[in-house]
Amino acid sequence: MKKVGLVMRKIQFAEAQGPRVFAERLRNIALELGVEIVFISPERQVSGHDWIPGYEHEKGDLVNYDIVLDQIYSQNIEHVIYTVSGFTFLKMFLKNSVLFPHSFPDPALTGYEMMKPFYGIVDKAIVQTEFLKRQFNQVFGVTDVNVIPIGFNEEMAKQHFDPSAVIDNRILWIGRDEENRRPDLVLEYARQNPDKEVFMVFGGERYKESMKKYDIPMNVTLQFALTQDQIFALMNSSKVYWSCSKFDTFAMPLTEALAMGKIVVKPEHPCYDHISSRHAFAGNERNWFELVNMAAASPLKYSAENREYAFRMFSSSVMKQGYKEFFDQWLR
Repeated sequence: MKKVGLVMRKIQFAEAQGPRVFAERLRNIALELGVEIVFISPERQVSGHDWIPGYEHEKGDLVNYDIVLDQIYSQNIEHVIYTVSGFTFLKMFLKNSVLFPHSFPDPALTGYEMMKPFYGIVDKAIVQTEFLKRQFNQVFGVTDVNVIPIGFNEEMAKQHFDPSAVIDNRILWIGRDEENRRPDLVLEYARQNPDKEVFMVFGGERYKESMKKYDIPMNVTLQFALTQDQIFALMNSSKVYWSCSKFDTFAMPLTEALAMGKIVVKPEHPCYDHISSRHAFAGNERNWFELVNMAAASPLKYSAENREYAFRMFSSSVMKQGYKEFFDQWLR
């Protein structure tokens, strides 16, 4: 069986959020395609937080190259997918290395200036959206780019789907306690709309501590490090899924929300253009609260159109076909 290394940061493997979910999904899909995905990450943990000065993630990646290369060489791996720009120098050691970014040097993101030099030497990438493919070409001149979505778990989306369990005033937000995710906006919405039941879900236990700095309204429920089963069950019970981030490379919870037939409120930034179905409404800080309230007031319990669109565009079957075609070329 052909081996492919998947290089991610230690903290990405440790937390119950996007990168870890992607890693496990890729490993399972690859196994069905006759490819073994080997998880590789540095032993050293540079920082448990995102941007402590002097411990920015890209610096941490650079000082961990010896550990990462030792793991790759010890497993006789010749093909590597890396998810963070700090490991771009792997192409100096392995010609078959490809970037699958969980972040992108967009001005909306913290630390984007530090990411930019690494992206300048990328020559091959897999991205999740057509928007990112265009950005790679227009901003960095990279043309060897495959678009493969992170497919949601179809079985869970079917198993947990129950329109009779939808609670009309329940609003769901999933994210991190980071400035570009705007948890402050969600808390303010809850303050202004005490009739709504607002659930905020965070990927890691570390956010339990950081969220203590906020005054949490009585109608907000905080949840941390939920399993996929728990997320889909909570998603099913919610009427509206709201994302207010400044930028995303894919926004996996948005595609899962579509798959569960949620009425979706999202940012109007073009990076969210793939979230494009009948009951997915784009807005901004000036009108989000009104949009969320209008979505909650909809006579629909769920959107069949959103659900159909998600299964057609973002299911694990779509992801599997994308990687089958990619591996057939890349591992030849």
